[in-house]
Amino acid sequence: MEGSSSSSSSYYAILGVSSDSSFEEIRRAYRKLAMQWHPDRWTRTPSLLGEAKRKFQQIQEAYSVLSDPQKKMMYDAGLYDPLEEEEDEGFSDFVEEMVSLMAQVRREEKVYSMEELQSMFIEMAHEFNQSSSSSWYCGPSSVLDESPQCPKRMRFKDTNVT
Repeated sequence: MEGSSSSSSSYYAILGVSSDSSFEEIRRAYRKLAMQWHPDRWTRTPSLLGEAKRKFQQIQEAYSVLSDPQKKMMYDAGLYDPLEEEEDEGFSDFVEEMVSLMAQVRREEKVYSMEELQSMFIEMAHEFNQSSSSSWYCGPSSVLDESPQCPKRMRFKDTNVT
């Protein structure tokens, strides 16, 4: 998004709320800031109109992400890309399951070894790939496999296309 500073400031900081804020708290903060920085309120002060437009745009962007449960979950996991127009529902579901499992483990206060975590991840990825008609996994089928590295950013591709 042009003029966006979301990369230098978190959406939570833009709205002045904490990451554990409720939807209602996020909505109230958004409404208050949107009213304060709406460009129509700054037309009589041309020197600040540009700043008001920029801040209003940031507020709109932050609210659009934090008010959508799936986008918020992706953002909180550090996987939301505001420049990406398309969303991959399969990947979003996968991340949602991962976040849910991480929260469950956190509640159990159980400590897993790296080998156990790796095994669980591979098992979950394998199950996800079998239940999906899309091929998303790019990498070795086992830890010992020496297949080439995946591109940094890989898109889903349909494996059923003939």
